[in-house]
Amino acid sequence: MLDQLKNPQTEDLYKKLYAVKNEIESLHLRQLFEADPTRFKQYSLQFEQVIFDYSKHRINQQVMQHLIQWAEANHLRSWIGDLFSTQSINYTEQRAAMHWALRLPKNDSRHAEQAAEVHEQLDRMYMLVEQIHAGQRRGATGEVIQDVVNIGVGGSDLGPLMVTHALSDFKYPSARPLNVHFVSTMDGSQLSDLLHQLRPETTLFIISSKSFGTIDTLSNAQTVRLWLEKALGQHPYILKHHFIGVSTKPEKMTAWGIAAENQLLLWDWVGGRYSLWSCIGLPIALSIGVEGFKQLLAGAYAVDQHFQYQPLEQNIPVLMGLLGAWNTNFLNIQTHAILPYDGRLKYFASYLQQLEMESNGKSIQRNGDKVQLDTCPIIWGEVGPNAQHAFYQLLHQGTQAVSCDFIAPIQRYNSQQFTYADNAESLIEQHHLALSNCLAQSRLLAFGNDALDQTELQNLPSYKQYEGNQPSSTLLLQELNPYSLGMLIALYEHKVFVQSVLWNINPFDQWGVEKGKEIANQLLPILNGEQTDLKGLDGSTQGLIQILLGKQHG
Repeated sequence: MLDQLKNPQTEDLYKKLYAVKNEIESLHLRQLFEADPTRFKQYSLQFEQVIFDYSKHRINQQVMQHLIQWAEANHLRSWIGDLFSTQSINYTEQRAAMHWALRLPKNDSRHAEQAAEVHEQLDRMYMLVEQIHAGQRRGATGEVIQDVVNIGVGGSDLGPLMVTHALSDFKYPSARPLNVHFVSTMDGSQLSDLLHQLRPETTLFIISSKSFGTIDTLSNAQTVRLWLEKALGQHPYILKHHFIGVSTKPEKMTAWGIAAENQLLLWDWVGGRYSLWSCIGLPIALSIGVEGFKQLLAGAYAVDQHFQYQPLEQNIPVLMGLLGAWNTNFLNIQTHAILPYDGRLKYFASYLQQLEMESNGKSIQRNGDKVQLDTCPIIWGEVGPNAQHAFYQLLHQGTQAVSCDFIAPIQRYNSQQFTYADNAESLIEQHHLALSNCLAQSRLLAFGNDALDQTELQNLPSYKQYEGNQPSSTLLLQELNPYSLGMLIALYEHKVFVQSVLWNINPFDQWGVEKGKEIANQLLPILNGEQTDLKGLDGSTQGLIQILLGKQHG
């Protein structure tokens, strides 16, 4: 691959990294720990409520030195400055990428204009949330809203769904219990099942769509509109009392029938997968309350400051990005597992799949040339205790090299936010069981047979032995709360950006996604019987359409 790397500024660094890679490949993680008893202290960091342990990566001081130099050679510091500005860093769409502005404090003086613009919409959202919690916003018949359904897809669904589930047992006193649901599938299966459980009189729908033109979302929105009108009648006040819109397109929301006072606005500089911090996060605020949502933003803002101002070698998202690129580009590890040991983070891996693979799943550099290095690995994962009984077999004894992130809260069931009375002790023991499994799995992945009882190992058949040497990070949160979750999400956001700089790609567009939607819109009229001309389509698509239209196969 070295002969493909044309940049003279970085060619020497790649050679150094490949040289040290050849040395490190001959060493096992157990040897690295034996050689350095202080390894954990040297390769771990704490920032506020987050502890980041990266000692189980196949690195040494020389590797880390060269990785930092790689970041410097790619002008990472300058790129971070460009990110936290109004520059059109998303150059293919001529837009800034200012998701960081969504969590600015209201009185921020450095970005006063952006802070004022953002908080104007957030304040409108907060007022709406408080009115709903107080029972002041009611359905068309005067009944109190009991159920809220978020209709969105992609970033308008995955982020709010993940956070709402993760913080489902975290409530501020002002947050009245509401049943918050999410609908995203275009085939209507989620919606069909859900509508049977709801009462039109007490249900509020949020239509979340940045463009207010996504066919998946609008199709579901039209279905619930017909459901409401069938039950309550076709009157303008039905829409006014039962629909909230969140979009960059107020004119489209108005044309659909959403009243101006029920419209919350976004900006073009907010990417969908980075939008949960905006009014797209309305379901989150309705679930955990205004104060909880503010804490979520505050946690992310703290990481924004850390990312901007900490030295690269003490900067957690920078290290996360560098380690991921080291594994992908030099150790040839093309898949990365996200393994949270807390059931509340059930949707975290799915959320990161979009964040990382939609952002960095690119093969064209900023200069228009093909990339010189492999970019984003395959991101996957599951809640750890479930995953242990599913795919951990492959991690431990399969033929694939896999890197992992283990994520767990240090404390649970002992916060003032929770009251469990008689079963509190039992629940704490269960949490300790989860933590022990988290530590055990990362230990076995790293050290293999060395993690076993050595007397047992003497007569152990080969099919019961473990090679180990699989790298992993461990992220511990003091507890899973709005602030720490905001920190965790922002760490991964900035990790993605670091890697985009190393790979010289734009992480803020998604042309592959857009083209797929465009082709689907071309095929839909044929399936609806509005168009019959199949010319120009490939033979496979023509044959499949004939079957779908009920015409005989062959």
